[in-house]
Formats: sequence, C-alpha cells, structure tokens
Amino acid sequence: MSDLEQNKSVVVDYYKTAFAGDPEKAVADHFGDRYTQHNPDAQDGPEAFIGFVKWLRGEYPNLQLEIKRVIAEGDQVVTHSHLVLEPGKPGRALADFFRLEDGKVVEHWDVIQDIPEKSANDNGMF
Repeated sequence: MSDLEQNKSVVVDYYKTAFAGDPEKAVADHFGDRYTQHNPDAQDGPEAFIGFVKWLRGEYPNLQLEIKRVIAEGDQVVTHSHLVLEPGKPGRALADFFRLEDGKVVEHWDVIQDIPEKSANDNGMF
C-alpha cells in the first residue's frame, strides 16, 4: 500500500472510530506525539479531542458521520463528510484537513457549514 493510501486509511479509521464513540482508541491508535488543532473553538492535544468527542456524543447521542470523499497529497489527507447531529435534520458539511507524520495524525484544520433546508440549485452538497 502506498504512503498516500496508508495515510488515507489511518485518517478514515481514526475519524470513524472517534465519532462512533471510542475517541480514546482513535487517539491511542492514530495520534502522533502531539496534536495541533487549528479550529479556534478547540484546544490542542489528545485530551481536548477526547473531551470534545465525548461532549458532542453526550449532546447528540444519535449523531452519525458519513465520509463522502478522501483525498491525499504529500503528508495531508482531506475528508469531505456529512455530520448529522439529530436524525431527520439536514446536518453539517465538513471539510477536514489532517497532517500526518510517520503515519500518525499530528495536525488538524476544518471548515464546517450547516446544510440549509433550501438550496438555490439541485446539485446537493455532496
């Protein structure tokens, strides 16, 4: 498996494991020696990430994350995902950017957009 495919596999497993309810396993399996967060509402470090996921799942126990696309280039992996916090609601479109070192996640950026009830076109967000 190429480094790009391996990095994609790491990020997908990390992201799915964390948001399925086991952020500790996701961190233990896939975090590097540090975790730098670029979302201004989140702190650096694995403990902050675990706390965020636990809080989010506590607020929205039925949340679902569906990864629609995964793109890799160099040491970065980008995911485009649909996050549904409550069943029956439109949810959010997420673009997450991960940087890896030696096959481990060490840095994260994201862009989050609420999915509107109505759209000016019929193309969909995914």
